[in-house]
Amino acid sequence: MFQTSVLASGSKGNSVLVRSRDSAILVDAGISMKRVFHALEQLKVPLKILKGIIISHEHSDHTKGAGAISRRLKIPIYVSPDTYAFCAHKLGDLKDRLAYFETGTPFEVGNILVNPFSSSHDAIDSSNFVFEYDEKKLGVAIDLGYPSGLTVHKLSGAHTLILESNHDHEMLMDGPYDWALKMRVKSNKGHLSNEQAVGLISQILHPGLKTIVLAHLSEINNHPELAFQLMQNYLHSVRSDIRLMVASQDCHTPLIDI
Repeated sequence: MFQTSVLASGSKGNSVLVRSRDSAILVDAGISMKRVFHALEQLKVPLKILKGIIISHEHSDHTKGAGAISRRLKIPIYVSPDTYAFCAHKLGDLKDRLAYFETGTPFEVGNILVNPFSSSHDAIDSSNFVFEYDEKKLGVAIDLGYPSGLTVHKLSGAHTLILESNHDHEMLMDGPYDWALKMRVKSNKGHLSNEQAVGLISQILHPGLKTIVLAHLSEINNHPELAFQLMQNYLHSVRSDIRLMVASQDCHTPLIDI
């Protein structure tokens, strides 16, 4: 068994569950402890198998509930030293449950191998991740400004991919954000557009890729239907039958077999 669920994804909070039969990890916890526990209860994932929380970067939509969950379950928070320096005040007292990782160096949480790699986002040490268990590979790539060569390399061979599809370019440029924020979002350290998400998939598509979950959609500069249809049109054009889903800010996905 190797499964994932996007518990929540968007500018108001992000959290992804990765689980094997005996171990589970939260990738970020930018929503409340109550929401995380409710989602896990509905998914029938026992809290006792949670082995840790991995923090991708310091922004509040990825850290908000992490400290409380760590204290309640007495599980470690895995974070890079630079990221921790910028979000220690958000996480609160972790006692001896702080575990550092180095971006680019694999480590294990329970029986799941975690491979963190740098992402192009406006944070001090932003990471995306590849998770491996039982010869299966899950890629989690949200909050990235552009699909770098490193990102393409790391995500190649993934069987399931959770990928940012943050904004529609025209909606962003015609929308209510001020000019400086528009430029930040579309910059190489901002967020991946629907078109860029398709471009990344075109570089890593392979017969073993079974599921794509589009994530971190902007509520202001995107519509789920737009992101889904653009990716679906590409997949149809190359005769791919990959399962395509869109994650939500307000509800979790079902458990997805990786």
